[in-house]
Amino acid sequence: MDADYFVTLARYNRWANQRLYRACAACPDSERHRPRPSFFGSIHATLNHILVGDTAWIGRIEGKDYGITALNQILYPDFDELAAARAAFDDHMVTVVAGLGTDGIERVLTYRTMAGMETETEMRWVLAHMFNHGTHHRGQVHDMLSQTAVPPPPLDLIYHLREG
Repeated sequence: MDADYFVTLARYNRWANQRLYRACAACPDSERHRPRPSFFGSIHATLNHILVGDTAWIGRIEGKDYGITALNQILYPDFDELAAARAAFDDHMVTVVAGLGTDGIERVLTYRTMAGMETETEMRWVLAHMFNHGTHHRGQVHDMLSQTAVPPPPLDLIYHLREG
């Protein structure tokens, strides 16, 4: 599989996160933390979860422990700190994915799951899962945001590609 495909997904991931965080920043903190019927219970907690997932996967790819211990871990209770960390980590994700190249994408990644089980997965499927996971949960935030006074932004990949 072409390495450029995954670099495009990494850039799209950053673009979509920027748009979503900009919209979420327009909500009062009380709206971001308001309990809502969703898997992680609020906009803020779901945004944290997306960063947790990305951090765990990039850590596995790099062979680095970022201290992720639970899928519902709140890395940043403050929205501004979460937004800054998200932006910095998105840049890091683009760098890591771009650095894999074709050889890196074709390799098998050996890692431990959150439950501690050692497993192996082809890198291309790790990356596909990681970006699909982010898209899935951004969709949940998008839905929760639509329950506020702030209109959720379009996040479709095609819009990112058109912006070039």
